[in-house]
Amino acid sequence: MEIKNIMVVGAGLMGRGIVEAAAKAGYSVFWYEKNGEIGSSSFIKLKESMNKAVEKGKLEQSAKEKALNAVTLVDDITAAADVDMVIEAITEKISLKTALFTELDALCKEETLFATNTSSLSITELAGCTKRPDRFIGMHFFSPVPVMKLVEIIKGVETSDQTFNTAADIVTAMKKEYISAPDYPGFLVNRILLVMLNEAFNCIRDGMLPEDVDKGMTLGCNMPMGPLILADFVGLDVVYSVLTILYEGYGDNKYKPCPLLKNMVDAGHLGRKTGRGFYTY
Repeated sequence: MEIKNIMVVGAGLMGRGIVEAAAKAGYSVFWYEKNGEIGSSSFIKLKESMNKAVEKGKLEQSAKEKALNAVTLVDDITAAADVDMVIEAITEKISLKTALFTELDALCKEETLFATNTSSLSITELAGCTKRPDRFIGMHFFSPVPVMKLVEIIKGVETSDQTFNTAADIVTAMKKEYISAPDYPGFLVNRILLVMLNEAFNCIRDGMLPEDVDKGMTLGCNMPMGPLILADFVGLDVVYSVLTILYEGYGDNKYKPCPLLKNMVDAGHLGRKTGRGFYTY
């Protein structure tokens, strides 16, 4: 199936990044956010992101204008009725995602493909709330989407090869690379990454300084960003949620969230978005 227009659901950091990548790849994008104020604010940030790309010489002015003109911000989900594909990028809660896809399943044409940007939830379970499990797939982008080159593509039990190939073509059109990951909690990257992050949290609990942990990993392992700075950037609540999903999914203590992390989340110290996490912003 040829994909010409895409609806992206969600105006958070990930949704905004996926919109930018899709628009620059030449797709017509309907960007759905039911909260008009949040949508308008995020659209301004989208423009700012593209302007920075132009300033850095990574995007031509004409290409920026063409991409922005390809994006239509909507607050009515019925705009999904005629799109070729929907990419969901809302909060990482299965109840919210299943409610959304159930509603979309009734609205969209039969051939419309559904993709979820979940970083840890079961693709098969999410697909099960629709009547199109063969046309349902996971497309896990990484943040910040305009910069990060990787997308994990995850097939559910009933996802067709055609759906996988279409998703792969879209990723390629976005000038990104993809890997095929299994439909198990955390897929591939987060399954490895979250163990490291959790151990970094344990190091802080045991009295080490955040600056020393991050310096050790950036200079000792050549990481571009330390694990604690990364966790603050992603959001400690998100990290806690994914670790919980991994722990419940595998029953392995290596994924059991560090008690310090839970305390920080309970205290509302979620990282950059609240101004305080392992560092103060």
